[in-house]
Amino acid sequence: MGMPLELNTMIVTKGKEQRLEENLFILEKDDYRLYPIEIPLDIRRSKESDTSGTAVIKKMEWENGKTRIIYQLVSLNSIN
Repeated sequence: MGMPLELNTMIVTKGKEQRLEENLFILEKDDYRLYPIEIPLDIRRSKESDTSGTAVIKKMEWENGKTRIIYQLVSLNSIN
């Protein structure tokens, strides 16, 4: 029996991220997802939205059919 796995090359938050510290956030997603660690990735609110910044994933956990990532925001695009 195989394990369903999705490979992600950007972080899509859908507004569900939570701030842990100044530039450190945690995001929990349904299903098992694989993200590159320590590589800058675009952050978007939805797949279709513009990039809101760049982040580096520091930690990724799989548990009970969910993926939890902790990422550090390294740049934020200005909304002006």
